[in-house]
Amino acid sequence: MPLYTYQHPQTQAYKDILQGMNDDHVYLDEEGVEWKRIFYVPQMSMDTEVDPYSSSDYLKATANKKGTLGDLMDYSKELSEQRASKEGKDPVRDKFLKEYQKNTGRKHISEAKTYESDKVKVEYD
Repeated sequence: MPLYTYQHPQTQAYKDILQGMNDDHVYLDEEGVEWKRIFYVPQMSMDTEVDPYSSSDYLKATANKKGTLGDLMDYSKELSEQRASKEGKDPVRDKFLKEYQKNTGRKHISEAKTYESDKVKVEYD
């Protein structure tokens, strides 16, 4: 059962009362005085600070979220932009691109100006 805080109108004393969520949130003391309910601003925050360099923070922030692959890619891009704004370039992205070129023998499509095979040639703007 949730805890609700009430304040006495004359003495300004506070009292915490356990009440059900569906109960009327009114508190009358033994003398019949109705106490004023106090509303607090919620103090909980989630996913407010994600370390852009930590892959485990990224996994925690996105693990139980609903959304599309595009949403994940957009969030990943935001973190990349945070890293780039701090250092002038994104070291995680640079490492990925170097590994990609090392493993495949060609540049990643995001870096390439053209793609050419024996049947087609594509130029990117």
